[in-house]
Amino acid sequence: MSKKRGLSLDEKREKMLQIFYDSQGFFLVYFWSLPSCAGNQLRTVYRKLETDLQNNNKRHTELVEQCKALKKGREESDAREEALNELKAIEHKHKELKEELMQYADNDPATIEAMKKAIEVAHSAANRWTDNIFTLRQWCSNNFPQAKEQLDHLYNEVGITDDFDYLELPAMAPLAVTDGDL
Repeated sequence: MSKKRGLSLDEKREKMLQIFYDSQGFFLVYFWSLPSCAGNQLRTVYRKLETDLQNNNKRHTELVEQCKALKKGREESDAREEALNELKAIEHKHKELKEELMQYADNDPATIEAMKKAIEVAHSAANRWTDNIFTLRQWCSNNFPQAKEQLDHLYNEVGITDDFDYLELPAMAPLAVTDGDL
């Protein structure tokens, strides 16, 4: 059996250089045929800016035409001045009437009804808290009978005295509507 003779180090180097030189033309043509990344980015930005410029010029032209169209009916004249003064007077009167209406907002039946509902909610919440306080007080008395004096002192410090009780909602007078209010 014969051994295969391999290439020596010099022969390998010559083969590699030969392959490189033979294919070098291919790599050079391939490299130069691809556009550069920076060039592509610049061309893309340039195209975008050109498009934006065209759109903005078009928009500017449209706005100028629209401005001219709007000015056609607004030439300075005595009738126009009179109408503008009348408009200002009406706007001023409207503002005054709104301010006067705001003064009477507290007497609005809808506002009063909303206030009554808010009072009822607050009343039920206060009584719920009072019930919770009585429940907590009973629980503490049952679980800590030896600390009765300390608990009574604590209750008095925070304002829970012997006259502490549920709130009673006073009867509210119904709204009286007179003929003058209509």
